[in-house]
Order: sequence, then C-alpha cells, then structure tokens
Amino acid sequence: MKCLKTLVSAYACRPNMGSDPGIGWNTVRELAKKHHVWVLTRSDNRPYIESEIEKDSITGLNFFYYDLPGAKWWKKGLLGTHLHYYLWQLRAYFIGRKLHAEITFDIAQHVTYVTYTSPSFISLLPIPFIWGPIGGGESAPDAFWHDFNTRGKIYEMLRNLIRWIKERDPFLHLTAKNSVLAWGMTQDTAEKLQKVGAANVQVFSPIGLPQPEIARLSQCAMPEASPVRFLSIGRLLHWKGFHLGLRAFAQAALPNAEYWIIGDGAESKYLQALAEKLGVVHQVKFWGKLPRDKTFQLLGESHVLVHPSLHESGGFVCMEAMAAGRPVICLDLGGPALQVTQETGFKVPAHTPEQTVHDLAESMTRLAQDPNLCMFMGKAAQKLAKDNFSWDVKGQLLAQAYAKIFSSQKSLTSPTTIRP
Repeated sequence: MKCLKTLVSAYACRPNMGSDPGIGWNTVRELAKKHHVWVLTRSDNRPYIESEIEKDSITGLNFFYYDLPGAKWWKKGLLGTHLHYYLWQLRAYFIGRKLHAEITFDIAQHVTYVTYTSPSFISLLPIPFIWGPIGGGESAPDAFWHDFNTRGKIYEMLRNLIRWIKERDPFLHLTAKNSVLAWGMTQDTAEKLQKVGAANVQVFSPIGLPQPEIARLSQCAMPEASPVRFLSIGRLLHWKGFHLGLRAFAQAALPNAEYWIIGDGAESKYLQALAEKLGVVHQVKFWGKLPRDKTFQLLGESHVLVHPSLHESGGFVCMEAMAAGRPVICLDLGGPALQVTQETGFKVPAHTPEQTVHDLAESMTRLAQDPNLCMFMGKAAQKLAKDNFSWDVKGQLLAQAYAKIFSSQKSLTSPTTIRP
C-alpha cells in the first residue's frame, strides 16, 4: 500500500481523552502509522497535542492550528458552538486548498465533530473524500417522550427541528455527494446519510480504546458476590435514561444490591427525588462527577454496567466496562447496541417505558442471582473488547478502507488500453 499524503479535519483532537477529542487524536495517530498526515484542528488543542508528541516522540503528524477572530468572546452556549464549528469548517477549506496547492494531497477525511447535519467544506477539494465516522441520526422513541419533563421535551423538539433545518443545507448535500465513502456510526445515521445524498454508506463505529487502557482495565477483578453493585456512568440528562435504570432497580427488589450513579447534570435533583420516591434511596449512591481514575476505580468495585441511553451514537462507557470484564445492560438502540452481544450482556428492546423497565429489571435480577452468568458474560465481554475495540484494530480497518479507496480511484484514472 502506497504511503498517502492525507489531509484530516479534526475540530476536536486531544490525547488521553474520550468522546470526540479522543476519536480525533486516535484516528490521526493510527493514520500516521502508515501515511503522512496533515491535521487541521483548533488552536486550544495545541498544548495537549504538542505535549504528547514530545513525550512519545511521535512522527508523521503535521498539525495546523487556527481559530476564528474573537471566538473566546462569542463562542458561548450550544448555538455559539454550532456557529463556531460551521465557520471553522469553512475556513478549513481555504487553508486546505492552500496546503493542497503546495503538497498535493492524495485523500482527505473529516473526523470530528461527528454529526451528519454539518457539512465538511474540505469535501470541495479535488481529491477523494471520506466523511466520518458520523453520528447524530439517532432519536428517542416517541413512546418515551411522556416520561420527559418540560425541559426534556423542549430539548427533543428543538433537536428535531434543528436537524430538519440543517438537513436542507445545500453544502451538506454537496458534502454527501462528494464523499467516496460516508461512515455512519449506527444504522440510524447511515440511513440519514443516504437521505442527504451519500452514495457509498457503511456502518462503522470509531469508538476504540488505547491498548494501555485495555490492559489497565483488564486488571479489574470481579469483586465479591455481595452486595451486587450496578453502575451507571454519564451526564445526568433526560435522554440518558437513568430514570429507567432507577425504576428497574426498584422493580427488581434486590435487598442485597446497590446502584451507583456517576455523573452530574440537569436531572440530578430529579433522579435523587425519584430514588426516594421509589423507596430505594438507601441502596442508591450518587457520586457526582468524578476524575477518570476514580471512575475506573468504582467500575472495578462494581459488577454490572447499566446504560439505558435512549439515543447515542457512541457509548464509550460500555466499551470501557466490557474491557474491565463487566456485563452490560443497555437498550437495543444506537451505538451501545452495536457493541453488546448476547454473550456479553443484555440488549433490552425499547418499545414502551413500562416494557423497558420490566425487561431491565429482569436482566438485573438474572445477573444478581447468578454470579456464574455474571462472570461468564464478563469474560466474554473482556475478550470482545480486546479483539475488536482496541485502536490497533480500528487502525487496521482504516488502513484497509484507504487501500480500497486508493485502488478504486487508481483504476478509474488509469488509461484504457485499446486492443487492435
């Protein structure tokens, strides 16, 4: 495979982090193992990136840091961030075009942010363009809306309205049309990508863990059988579904079990009041937001991860729990449903809140009452994480995709031989 000159747009890109910053950093790091990579990213990522490059003596990566004038003053709130991202991507095109005139790139890829409703202007460059992996196409099932408070319902309505408006952006359709490959993180997003005009769409999750982190998590031995501890980790928001987890825990009626919740957010007081109303407040502990090391420590002291998110493209926490050898109970929705198998946990259908709570409670009961099943699923989860979720594996998949695209583009541009 030829070493390609690659241009990457990575708005979020920071080492040793999860979510979008981790995806941006690990993607370009893996690409640099086989290709020459030039990365466009924000100025405020610079100290984190340069510190990591100096520490690990990383080669093959060239970064161009920039921002927009006065951004620190007007880039505030959700709308400010979205506007900044859009304009930042527009400037990325002009910087990319100038670099292309000097370097002549073979291929370009947009990595972060990963939302299907935002165009990537580097797709306008005259080179093959990979869009994604992209998320954002998932929605909370309608039946669950009546569980949301007013703020939650307004959030969902605004989210749907904003997506509807942004789907009509002509630059979005141009991005889709110019993509030789569009990666959707879930089937829901893949369908949205096809709807906006992408021809070659595949489902591919960019969620991965560095090898040292997998090794570290694999050292988390399963704790003693009693008390059985269920754990949820994430922002306490309505769509994360922690209210479903609490209701299921109460319905399961497990006197020798505990439910730990790590995170903070707008639903914090509501969830604490719900635990009291359900009569399980003495078995539930809200830890608040914790550093990553402390979170991993508590994961090691728990038996099962409960992740009842109603719309999520990724699901880093599910992957981390599986790497630690913990079964996962999630909903059969979005990114988590692509990670969890019947050997590694329970994927609960999400038809109605009542049915979902009942099935979550059943899953909790089975794992609480059968330590052997818990151990079996945990070991299977650990093997799955090791074999499929490392960034080494993700890097190989990226390399295969690049090789296939380069080969197909080369065949299209090769002169046709006319035989007499």
